[in-house]
Amino acid sequence: MNDKQQVAAALAQALPEMDIKEIEAKIERPKDSNNGDYAFPTFFLAKILHKAPQMIASELVEKVDQDGFEKVIVAGPYINFFLDKAQVGAKILQSILTDPAHYGELDLGHQANVTIDYSSPNIAKPMGVGHLRSTMIGEAVARILEKVNYNLIRIDYLGDWGTQFGKMMAAYKMWGNDPEIQKGLKEDPIDTLVKLYVRINTEAEDHPEYTEAGRDWFAKLEHGDEEAWEMWNRFRSLSLERFNRVYDMLDVHFDSYNGEAFSAQKMEEPIQLLKDKNLLEQSRGAQIVSLDHYNLPPLLIIKSNGTTTYITRDLATALYRKRMYGFAKSIYVVGTDQDTYFRQLKLALKDMGFNWWDQIEHVSFGLMNLNGKKMSTRKGNVVSLEDVLNDSIDLARKQIEEKNPDLENADEVAQQVGVGAVIFHDLKNYRRNAVNFKLEDVVKFEGETGPYVQYAHARAESILRKGGIRDFSNVDLTKAGAEAWELISFLGQYSEAIKRAALNYDPSVVAKYTLELAKKFNQYYAHTRILEDDEAQPARLAVTQAVSNVLKSALDLLDIKAPDEM
Repeated sequence: MNDKQQVAAALAQALPEMDIKEIEAKIERPKDSNNGDYAFPTFFLAKILHKAPQMIASELVEKVDQDGFEKVIVAGPYINFFLDKAQVGAKILQSILTDPAHYGELDLGHQANVTIDYSSPNIAKPMGVGHLRSTMIGEAVARILEKVNYNLIRIDYLGDWGTQFGKMMAAYKMWGNDPEIQKGLKEDPIDTLVKLYVRINTEAEDHPEYTEAGRDWFAKLEHGDEEAWEMWNRFRSLSLERFNRVYDMLDVHFDSYNGEAFSAQKMEEPIQLLKDKNLLEQSRGAQIVSLDHYNLPPLLIIKSNGTTTYITRDLATALYRKRMYGFAKSIYVVGTDQDTYFRQLKLALKDMGFNWWDQIEHVSFGLMNLNGKKMSTRKGNVVSLEDVLNDSIDLARKQIEEKNPDLENADEVAQQVGVGAVIFHDLKNYRRNAVNFKLEDVVKFEGETGPYVQYAHARAESILRKGGIRDFSNVDLTKAGAEAWELISFLGQYSEAIKRAALNYDPSVVAKYTLELAKKFNQYYAHTRILEDDEAQPARLAVTQAVSNVLKSALDLLDIKAPDEM
């Protein structure tokens, strides 16, 4: 039973006609801790009992079971509960220290399968810093859902199909024999392919036949042309090699890399189902699905030239994933500009007769801009994510050399701190907010940053090394002292933060929790002589160990490492 449930149980004595879950839902946390740890408002009872809220509170407090509380008092229309800090604090610490790896876990998912589709870069292009959002929001959401007992299937739905690859092939056929291009394809194949892609898009403005050539090459690919498939396979394998370099740096790994090309081989089924349901309509030579009854634009299923579209492949993908994984949720981590698209996808599945259509969930995020401008591979204004990570690692290494020149594993820590800084800068923002990318902001090491949280963990570990205690099983945890209560109480709120993050698919809840925990620990450290040699020292070290454990756990949910030294 957690603290809130303890308060609800005490109130249930006085309110036997109310369901305990309803009571728990009404309990609040006062903004000012001087007003107690929890408060129960009585306004909603005024209409039922036909009395003033203040009178109701005064009458109820006499019936409340006050065992296990320091005190329970009336404050106007509220009943304020003050926990027995020594006992409750000891219980929280015991829970963390006994099983740190599982502390904060909840069973919301009951091991149900969840597919999560994220990152999804396009082949033949490097991963730009704009891919960081989908990649890291997706990975953090996956880890948070695992913490609440869902079984996650991570999918990197590669953008490896569509007319843009026809354009890439057309460009390669037109200019690929140039000696400079050949040299580039050996030394840096992906950047060279991007240059070809930018060139054909730029020159297509004056040469519309280039766009037509791109369409022709994609049609060849769709119809199994051997040369087209040979080029496609080469582009894909080079791309995966480059992507995995970045994924390894980020510690992100997938269960499936089946992309659009995989789904393109499975489109007969959804097309036939749409025909069987009489949902396909002719429109100017193309075939569409009308969504007028939902006040949404129609879906273009087959173009007038006979080629299929992204939505056709996504319908095939949804059917395949449901059949393959039996998901309870199918999550797509994609930008907010696709909100309408995912509504269309879900409602098309509904009209096709699938009762699991509402298990499709679009976890949207605001776009990342480059100095206020939207990034575009077509225009060539993309910053390489790999370059950003390397720059951040270099900056971390310089700072470590200045502050701790004798650190033994400096390169490993620089990697953890540098990459962590980039990830944290992204995840601390609410996902639907747009993020303006500036390198100097991303790799900043002061203020509300990943390195600030990592350093709080390293500081705790340093204190523990000096304290020399790691086994707290025989320590009297009630001796932690009143000065530790605010910190311990906040440690007790970890599972609440995880639950909010899981229900809203919002990693920023966990990121903000780590910042607040680091801040509270630093305040505790500044005002408490943790290592003072007295009878309470082991309990203070137990608090420090609990902080270290929870910081490490929370950072792990964000896919950020927690170095023991910095």
